[in-house]
Amino acid sequence: MAFAYQTEALASANGVELIVALYDGIIRFLSRAKAAAEQGNTRERRLAVKRVLDIYLHLQSRLRHDQAPAVAKTLEDFYASMFHLTLEASAANSRERFDEVIDCVASVRDAWRVVAHDKAAIQALQTARTS
Repeated sequence: MAFAYQTEALASANGVELIVALYDGIIRFLSRAKAAAEQGNTRERRLAVKRVLDIYLHLQSRLRHDQAPAVAKTLEDFYASMFHLTLEASAANSRERFDEVIDCVASVRDAWRVVAHDKAAIQALQTARTS
């Protein structure tokens, strides 16, 4: 039932809400990696980290350098930094390092949430996509 609700919610989401959902996924998988690190479960930690890295790569591949080069570059740098920090946290098997990454991602996710509820920002993003 919860899966059907989530699928329905994502189907009706705008682009910014989908980005927020991806950030939520990053946080969820980082939390799984952190829990696996605490339990000494290397396999689960690696699987969760792989999912996180895949999301970073997806987000990075969707950046529109032709529409907003400065914003795209900033986000590109952010994703690269988070990719690196996630790998470091995994290699160190460190709960604290995973928490650092989670905090960074959560801060940016919260900014995207604000944009997701700003009708003027959504309209500007949609206009930029069609021009």
